[in-house]
Amino acid sequence: MEKTGLVIIASGAIIVIGLVLLALGNQVILDSVNQEDGKVSINQDIIVSTNIDSKKTSIGIFAVQVIDIKENIFSAKILDPLGIEIIALKINEETIEEKFDVIESGMYKLVIQSSIEEKSQVFGAIGPLPDEGKKIISFISVYVVIIGMIGLFGAGILKIKKRSI
Repeated sequence: MEKTGLVIIASGAIIVIGLVLLALGNQVILDSVNQEDGKVSINQDIIVSTNIDSKKTSIGIFAVQVIDIKENIFSAKILDPLGIEIIALKINEETIEEKFDVIESGMYKLVIQSSIEEKSQVFGAIGPLPDEGKKIISFISVYVVIIGMIGLFGAGILKIKKRSI
């Protein structure tokens, strides 16, 4: 087999390995993050809850994505295990991601609300902030995919050089 063929096969294999690592990394990172999606209106809230241990982490995260965003219509709030509102904000962007302090262990809730009757599709997620060790898997996988792409690019250059000689 010629040199460019081997480089293409090797690069393709590296890209596949990188994509598998990326999928595994995302699964590991999102393992303790609860997610919900559905329709929200003035009569229907979306509530996403998760159990967070304050001994394991002192920071929680939440994200909200609204498909058809309209200003000053949507809001989100975080309730601690005692039902006390610790964060409240208006959603004026399609996607938001925020952090919050975890003071007590227990069930934290993300409540997404709308002030109009028209139903809108929303997505919400809440959970503990992933530790750095879990994030490294995703970074490594991106670099592996980039290396595979560089290999493919290099194989293309080799092929072009062979044709011009």
